[in-house]
Amino acid sequence: MQVNNDVRTGRNCVFNLHVHLVFVTKYRRDVFSGRVLIDLEEIFKNVCLDFEAELVEFNGEHDHIHLLVNYPPKIAISNLVNSLKGVSSRLIRKKNYPEIKNKLWGNMLWSPSYFAGSCGGAPLSIIKQYIEQQQRSH
Repeated sequence: MQVNNDVRTGRNCVFNLHVHLVFVTKYRRDVFSGRVLIDLEEIFKNVCLDFEAELVEFNGEHDHIHLLVNYPPKIAISNLVNSLKGVSSRLIRKKNYPEIKNKLWGNMLWSPSYFAGSCGGAPLSIIKQYIEQQQRSH
């Protein structure tokens, strides 16, 4: 796959796909310190590489995180999310951060739900207008 000015090419397609993901901690507990967020960002970058995706942006607060991921069309978002949450939960729990260990029990880090929003290069209104202006053959 090649990356060229935000447009990527695969074997049979040209694409520019981004998804905005939000993960919330189990019970919405305040467990993320700055050092935990730094570790999470590195974990998410590595998981994305395994999917031929790219972590474009990452940030978080004490009880949730935001990711912006550029991904190829062969990837199902649900598979990516399952891997991101599963791997990060396992690796962060291994580090035994006291801020997490004291507020969450068991093997859970994340709430089972998540937010996924599609993001594109142009606003929907512009894309809709572009499609409307196409010349239909008669």
